[in-house]
Amino acid sequence: MPIPHDRVRFGAAYYHEYHGPGADPTPDDLERDLDLMADAGFSVIRVGESVWSTWEPSDGVFDLDWLEPVLDGAHERGIDVVLGTPTYAVPPWLVRRYPEIAGESATGRPMGWGARQEADFTHPVFRWYAERVLRRIVERYRDHPAVVGYQVDNEPGLHLLHNRGVFERFVDHLRDTYGDVETLNREWGLVYWSHRLSTWADLWTPDGNAQPQYDLAWRRFQASLTTEMIDWQARAVRELARPDQWVTTCIAYERPALEDADLAAVLDVTSGNAYYAMQDGLAHPSADDVPQSWTATGTWALFQVADVMWSSRDEPFLVTETDAQAIGGPSTNLPAYPGQWRQAAWALVARGARMVEYWHWRTLHYGAETYWGGVLPHSGVPGRAYRELAGLGAELARAGAVLADATPDADVAVWHHGASRWALAGQPPLQAPDGSGDPLSYPRIVASFYRGAFDAGLQVRVVRPQHLASQDPADVAARLPVLVAAGFYAASDDELAWLRRYAEAGGHLVVGPRTGYADTEARPRTTPQPGGLCDAAGAWYDEIANLLEPVPVVAPEGSPLTLAPDATATAWAESLTPTPSSHPTPASSSGPVEVVSSGRRTGLDVTNWGDAGPGEGDADGAQVLAVYQHPHHGRWAAATTRAYGDGRVTVVGTVPGTSFARSLARWLVPQPLAGWADLPPSVTVHTSSRPDGSRVHVLHNWSWEPAQVVTPVALDVLVVPRGERAADPPPADGPGDPLDAGATVRLGAWDVLVAVTR
Repeated sequence: MPIPHDRVRFGAAYYHEYHGPGADPTPDDLERDLDLMADAGFSVIRVGESVWSTWEPSDGVFDLDWLEPVLDGAHERGIDVVLGTPTYAVPPWLVRRYPEIAGESATGRPMGWGARQEADFTHPVFRWYAERVLRRIVERYRDHPAVVGYQVDNEPGLHLLHNRGVFERFVDHLRDTYGDVETLNREWGLVYWSHRLSTWADLWTPDGNAQPQYDLAWRRFQASLTTEMIDWQARAVRELARPDQWVTTCIAYERPALEDADLAAVLDVTSGNAYYAMQDGLAHPSADDVPQSWTATGTWALFQVADVMWSSRDEPFLVTETDAQAIGGPSTNLPAYPGQWRQAAWALVARGARMVEYWHWRTLHYGAETYWGGVLPHSGVPGRAYRELAGLGAELARAGAVLADATPDADVAVWHHGASRWALAGQPPLQAPDGSGDPLSYPRIVASFYRGAFDAGLQVRVVRPQHLASQDPADVAARLPVLVAAGFYAASDDELAWLRRYAEAGGHLVVGPRTGYADTEARPRTTPQPGGLCDAAGAWYDEIANLLEPVPVVAPEGSPLTLAPDATATAWAESLTPTPSSHPTPASSSGPVEVVSSGRRTGLDVTNWGDAGPGEGDADGAQVLAVYQHPHHGRWAAATTRAYGDGRVTVVGTVPGTSFARSLARWLVPQPLAGWADLPPSVTVHTSSRPDGSRVHVLHNWSWEPAQVVTPVALDVLVVPRGERAADPPPADGPGDPLDAGATVRLGAWDVLVAVTR
């Protein structure tokens, strides 16, 4: 069932069974924990998902009653419970009795036991035992009034499974998809390097594969197995659950065997991890060129995590895990500065989170996550984290309902495509620092545009082609007038046609590096690039280059784009050339031409622009927005733009550096929807629209330095900024005074203001 978004839930994962060293958990421990949770404003806990060996200590012997005191105590205090199915952590007795269920990380190489998610979840033995324990747990607790929903499994898609049965299913999948080996030979180009198949038995296992078409098909198939597994569990739970209970899972978005939008489609609500680097990792403006991993580093990256989670189902989402204290291993101890927990939570809520749940309640005394900090430290005595989160709980209880039915606003849409991520991981266009191909090329390309929009004060809606395909492009253009499609490499003809119709209907389409270059088999198109969009763009390219160092870019005379002196192109350059009618110099030019930028001559040789080849049937070329300040790359444009139908197509042929990306975003959207002006560099504002027409404003000051802002409209304050009292817990004594338009508001270090229009 759809989850009711009538409030913002607040809580943590709770494991009463994870007792302290040398002692079993006691009823007094439970009562104390739950009392502390209630005092902190907790309204939800997640339980039970990690302990199959506790639920079923031996084959067919179930211990189901141990959780009841936890649920009873939670219900007495008004705390809801999300009950987990424990299938991601298989008990030792099961793998001892059935070693064939071990997952293989390579063909014939079983994973060792001792961590988690080591099983081949497609194996029928695993399925039988997993469904048995799942059903016993749900049957036991479905009628408990505390249980509002279920989390099936946890963080699925960790491994690409190489078991023989999985491979044979892959072969069957290819047979169903392509029909016969000759079709597969043709579609994958298997004449290359003598890979033509004469029978399906000739297909090699993925371990030594070097063919990109095979790799992309393998990644798609692995993700489909993960979705199928979660769908199987969700359907089993729904057979038993009450009609008012919902089903989700906890998505770790970086998992290799995961397509999150497909997976979320089989759930009732998206849930996932929102882990982020704290302390200086949340400073804004953020540092340049900080590598991203499973944790988001940079304020912009935290917001991107939230916007991606919204995009999984294009609706509000739940955060099932986020930073309680230090996160990760014993050498990553960076607990939040005062105010940062509060900031991050309100950032997630501002972008659509309807639950913020910390991992986890109490820091463990054993196990792999001994130093993954919980709300309570190892001592179990409430400390700074607990006090700050308790203040946040009071704020969410008071103000969360105002945001619960709100929709985050968006100035810019950013296209997100899972198959292109896999394709560009298999054949990376960008280089890593050591010169090798960077498997994170796709997120790097997309992040440059997302961050540019964020740094320009814009709000972003991440969108998925599978959600937009059935929508009228004109309706989308009216709702989201700017759409960035960068890194969209493995693109279908239909998807590219939809993007053209979006621009023709009045949208401003921004085409980034690699978009349209290949088809759904990761085969480069034979048409001029960007494939399928060249005619609409009025520009084309046929040469690509890696930029080993950032290259300055400038705006030529007449360009509507204003660039700062530090604007650069990074990592990648396409030989972007306007179609003939717009060349800055005639084809017959006999020598170099100097391009004038901002009143000075760059000395760039653009003679070769006159040698441009054809576009895809439209001689009305594009206007040059920016050029490279380089003796070789300067012959080409770094960015172009052209009116198309009722809209516009802009092409950016490089990965824009932070300054260049910010300037592009400001040109795309000169007036952000939020409506605030002259914000200090450390202050961000995000808004959400409510059904009654009012708008919620969430302001953050991501700095140690206090900041002042001036309100553009009259506001009722829901969450009071702390001013300069950065070391104090946030106030919990009710909302602040109303603010008139033009009022000055002081934000302290790492501060938040939440207000709604009057």
